[in-house]
Amino acid sequence: MHIAIVIPAFNEEALIAQTLESLCDQTHPAAQIVVVDDNSTDHTYDIAASFITRLPLQVIRNSSSAENIPGAKVIQAFKKGLSLLDLSKYDVICKFDADLIFPTDYLEQIVVRFRESDTIGMVAGHCTIEKNGSWVLENQNNPDHIRGALKAYRINCFDAIGGLKTSIGWDTMDEMLARYNGWKVVTIEGLHVKHLKPTGVSYKPKSLRLQGEAFYKMRYGLPLTMITAIKMAFKNNNWRLIGDYLQGYFNAQKSDLDPLMTKDQGRFLRSYRWKGIKSKIGF
Repeated sequence: MHIAIVIPAFNEEALIAQTLESLCDQTHPAAQIVVVDDNSTDHTYDIAASFITRLPLQVIRNSSSAENIPGAKVIQAFKKGLSLLDLSKYDVICKFDADLIFPTDYLEQIVVRFRESDTIGMVAGHCTIEKNGSWVLENQNNPDHIRGALKAYRINCFDAIGGLKTSIGWDTMDEMLARYNGWKVVTIEGLHVKHLKPTGVSYKPKSLRLQGEAFYKMRYGLPLTMITAIKMAFKNNNWRLIGDYLQGYFNAQKSDLDPLMTKDQGRFLRSYRWKGIKSKIGF
């Protein structure tokens, strides 16, 4: 299978070399990699460009806001890189972050899973973070969720979901739309990727309110929004998150923002989420 990878990168001079080094060592090499230097103010571009002789790599610069608003900034950069690719030449398109270290067989293992069934639309491993000298699963890992840091899509699935939404919550919408369209979303137990910069370390209350806004635009409804906000507050040991999430939800509701999913897709999402909640509490 031919794999194309797009890596948006913003001020990643301390980490991106480790990411690209791990892609150099893959047992199933990528066919093409595009690094999008997203308005960095450091040496991200130069460090990435130093790998051009070792990888099928293109490095480009993209002009954007310096503010790291989750969702919009990274997906705009991803789409910039995507525009350089002829997707008809590839079987799989990946959106990877620039702060990951992949095991040498990572791409090989996701290809093995894709080949198991033509109905498998998305595949990934799990992120780990370093704690007290050991690498442990990041607290946002879930067996039925692929982290935004390491997405891999079968091209036909990517086309079916209409690509990625330029909004926070994109990494939930892609999975739900894949399932809605009959595709399977698969995570590989035991396939661990080192995540050098844990998710959300630079997020601010404004960004968290945008997450609440995303719940509204994904048609979660208030009960699911509340449950999700409580769960995330518990995982992050920060109960102020609940207020930020709910403020964002109610602000979006008051402004009557246009949803990013249809009513039928929203019903599918809510049904899927409620089934998951009921199964966890034994119903």
